[in-house]
Amino acid sequence: MPPTPAELARTLAAGRLPGVAHVAFRPGPHPVRHVTDPLGRVLLLVPSAGRAARALRPEPGVDDAAIVLDVPDVPPLPGAPGLGRVRISGWVSPLAGEAAREAALQYADVDPAGDLLDVGRAFTLHRVEVAEVRLERGGTTVEVDPDDYRDAEPDPLHAVEAELLADLAGHHGPELGDYLRRQLRVAGRDGGPEPPRVVRLDRYGFVVALGAGRAPYARLAFPHPVRDRAELARLLHPVLCRRCAGRCGRPSET
Repeated sequence: MPPTPAELARTLAAGRLPGVAHVAFRPGPHPVRHVTDPLGRVLLLVPSAGRAARALRPEPGVDDAAIVLDVPDVPPLPGAPGLGRVRISGWVSPLAGEAAREAALQYADVDPAGDLLDVGRAFTLHRVEVAEVRLERGGTTVEVDPDDYRDAEPDPLHAVEAELLADLAGHHGPELGDYLRRQLRVAGRDGGPEPPRVVRLDRYGFVVALGAGRAPYARLAFPHPVRDRAELARLLHPVLCRRCAGRCGRPSET
């Protein structure tokens, strides 16, 4: 099965992609560095004296400001389909003291940026309490329930997707190509100008660009969602090693 809208939203917002913040009634937008904490709340790391910090500063007498964080996907390969873009609306407030220290540790779990050592001085952490989540994909906007978004997990392979695709193409191209042709029942090596190729992958399987005369993409599902890169390697071993054929579970077409 493909990722759910909530999983896609959490994956896009996780902090591996650049985002832009729009703050209500303030000049902008502002490119921001961000991650999400275990509950899906957005943490923003901004220079304390910069334009973004001034825009994010609440008005006198209030504790927060309205914000929209816009994060579009960046496909790992030319011609690969995008995951869409997520827009997270909520209320942003600066963090200080123990709250800032705890948030800095959560931020470092995703992105161990050196600037976290200057939080409270040269840099400020802000937290966004999520109110609305919208996923835009293929010209359609899906309203994601904030509770579903909170409970979903970012895809564990997204951060290394481009690296994994390059490794598959560079070191296992012939074996993977033969496997794709067998599974998708497309012509052999000389049967068309565009042989099938893996252009995206996630915990659930491959997205394959098909050759001429076929639908643009197909999905090959793994027998079960993978937890990390090591489990993916174990799953693909029988696909990439003919001597192991039939001994382990293989992806199947969906």
